[in-house]
Amino acid sequence: MSRLTIEASTPLCLLQDAGRFGVRHLGVTQGGALDWRSMSWANWLLGNGLDAPVIEITLGGFTVVAQEDCVLALAGADLGAQVDGEALAPWRSFRLNKGQQLKFTQPLLGARSYLAAPGGFDAPEVLGSSATVVREELGGLDGMGRALANDAPLSYSGSSLLLLRELAPEQVPNFKLNAPLDLVLGAQIGEFSGQSLFDAFNSAWTLDSRADRMGMRLLGTALQYQGKPMISEGIPLGAVQVPPDGQPIVLLNDRQTIGGYPRLGALTPLALARLAQCLPGTKVRLKPVVQDVAHREQVEYLRRFLRR
Repeated sequence: MSRLTIEASTPLCLLQDAGRFGVRHLGVTQGGALDWRSMSWANWLLGNGLDAPVIEITLGGFTVVAQEDCVLALAGADLGAQVDGEALAPWRSFRLNKGQQLKFTQPLLGARSYLAAPGGFDAPEVLGSSATVVREELGGLDGMGRALANDAPLSYSGSSLLLLRELAPEQVPNFKLNAPLDLVLGAQIGEFSGQSLFDAFNSAWTLDSRADRMGMRLLGTALQYQGKPMISEGIPLGAVQVPPDGQPIVLLNDRQTIGGYPRLGALTPLALARLAQCLPGTKVRLKPVVQDVAHREQVEYLRRFLRR
């Protein structure tokens, strides 16, 4: 067993994996990495299962020290990572020798970085997952849903006798891409006014600072719902709810399991991964797509991992 020690952390640094499934009927949310693409690539670089537990580092402020020589991998945002003061770019595996310090400073490009270890970080599974959901007190290093804390040990059992790997430039997701976010239209789409539908898909939305792992609020022209009051129903990942103030909210991994606000639809998984790397104040646009198109794009993306 190899080990790292956390020297500095914040409440936004969490142990995550792909999340919990099959438990929403119990009122338990999904959890898991917000940017599943970056989590998957971090694990791929080490030959792990794509859903192995990783550290999700949001906005920086995280530091670990190696207790033994090791090989780790980093993918996702450029949070100014440094090894003993020397810059470390993401999208690669790297060696960290005993006593060396890995530090994440501040966002340079993107919002969330993912640190992987051989075999995945050790943590107990709660309801089939190690994903940390602080609100529900589930997952994490001790199974109690706590954020990573100073002086806590991070252990893993995989071998560090690995060749170093790096993603080719064409494989790296483009966080500067300003393409619209694909949205699969929902059941209530026809209950919004015609002007609201035009505004929803032809105007820029600004990401509000009121954002967390439950959801991100979009600021822009207020949307008007004209349908009847709804009975609460299940909420999928990426659902775009429109509360009475008309400002949409994109619901993320730690969302509630049911809700009664009307929905424009739901962002696709690939769109959600891009959104997870956007900072408050970012301008985004929405693009309507049909489910078949979104499904084909998702399957094709996942097949890329099988070809490498």
